[in-house]
Amino acid sequence: MTLPVQPPTPRPAHPLRRALATWGAIAALLWAVLLADLVLPAHLTQYGITPRTLDGLVPGILAAPFLHADAAHLAANTVPLVVMGVICALRDRRGMWTALVFALVASGLGVWLVSPANSVTVGASGVAFGLLGYLLARGVFMRRIGDLLIALLVFAVYGSLIWGVLPTSPYVSWQAHLFGFLGGIAAAIAVARARRSEAAA
Repeated sequence: MTLPVQPPTPRPAHPLRRALATWGAIAALLWAVLLADLVLPAHLTQYGITPRTLDGLVPGILAAPFLHADAAHLAANTVPLVVMGVICALRDRRGMWTALVFALVASGLGVWLVSPANSVTVGASGVAFGLLGYLLARGVFMRRIGDLLIALLVFAVYGSLIWGVLPTSPYVSWQAHLFGFLGGIAAAIAVARARRSEAAA
């Protein structure tokens, strides 16, 4: 008698490997866009956020985090973005995507509404500040010791970034930082409420 052989069930990817793969791909995409902007005569940064104009709203809000002025600008954003993104993914992958959406939309709308006219804002720093706000607020609103310890660790390493929400330099978009940070806090509140509702159901 010949019995059918069941194919082995694929093992799910390790959470750390999956988080690193996700954020490695995001970082690679950001650098690929910068390289294309440097090599091609496309001037992609023109598609950033131009305050209070329709073109600056769409596609500006969606495009701005993927666009950077130069390699130094992107390098400064890559490390905190990837580090905090990986931490978010390891803690709660679904919450990470919520934080990304909240941060992107909040920082973009804040820039569009408040930034000076006739300016163009690009860069992923608003999203990075959103992840920072999310991780710090998550430690408060999730009411779990693990999240609180992570929040304290993140604050110890990146707490000095919070000064970036203040208008300290005319060439740094404190508007993106401030509204992204607030968007991250809002995401933490939304995720905490959703988790409590799921637990009560």
